[in-house]
Amino acid sequence: MLIEINSQDPQQRLIQRVVDILRSGGVIAYPTDTYYGIGCDIMNKKAIEKIYQLKQRDKKKPFSFICSGLKNISDYAKVSNYAYKTMRRLLPGPYTFILEGSKRVPKMMLTRRKTAGIRVPDNTTCLGLVESLGNPVISTSAASPDGTLFYEPSFIEDFFGSRLDAVIDGGPVPGQPSSVISLTDDIPEVIRKGMGDVSIFEG
Repeated sequence: MLIEINSQDPQQRLIQRVVDILRSGGVIAYPTDTYYGIGCDIMNKKAIEKIYQLKQRDKKKPFSFICSGLKNISDYAKVSNYAYKTMRRLLPGPYTFILEGSKRVPKMMLTRRKTAGIRVPDNTTCLGLVESLGNPVISTSAASPDGTLFYEPSFIEDFFGSRLDAVIDGGPVPGQPSSVISLTDDIPEVIRKGMGDVSIFEG
């Protein structure tokens, strides 16, 4: 099911329709400020397992997830003063921050080191979804198991078909990965250079 949502001014009734799908354990595709993502409610274990199957991904590799803002991040991760100041400068934006997860994060979403990848994309549609849902939403790129990325919502719908409960058409996205930065132990480390300036962490 393709649902067109205005990327500048998301229609609340359509956001609510997608939130209802997420609440009932649905898996969706949605726009971010990098790629189209595939996600579900982080608190729904069955839905998370569906995404592992869709992506044919090793269960030892947790997915990152989207929070609605800094306040929301502090519910799901241990945020030091340093991490807070750093993220405040850069979010919302095309960054994934690796932080130590809090007790609220389901165990299957944490690495062996108890860390989690957290995003706050600069995209009103996906932030609206997370806010209305009240829980973070899993974030993994809308790609086939062999790594082919889909940039068009109609291609995503064609490829995944009924394995997705809804595909949001939120218009074009940049189609480049986020920069991944670890802030664990207050030692910044650039894990992947993608979109977003990482020069403040280098030097």
